[in-house]
Amino acid sequence: MGVLKHIDAKGGIVLPKEMRVGVDLVEVERRSDGVIELRPKVAVDASQSWFWTERWQQMEQEADEDIRAGRVIRSDNADDFLAELDSGAAH
Repeated sequence: MGVLKHIDAKGGIVLPKEMRVGVDLVEVERRSDGVIELRPKVAVDASQSWFWTERWQQMEQEADEDIRAGRVIRSDNADDFLAELDSGAAH
């Protein structure tokens, strides 16, 4: 890991090149123990930000759990899918 040697008068720091590769945005947090954490963040297109909301991510996890547990309907076409839903087999 690189060593930071200087914080300039405006609070700027320079991260070593090997730490910056692929990182454009950084989330900064100062923990209660005094440690300052830098976490890389990925810029998300505003039109796609809904996907990254806490609620949507929770629903994604629930869907993944349903898939793993086999609580899914697989059909070759929409008519078969709707017929299975109508039959109550999906419950």
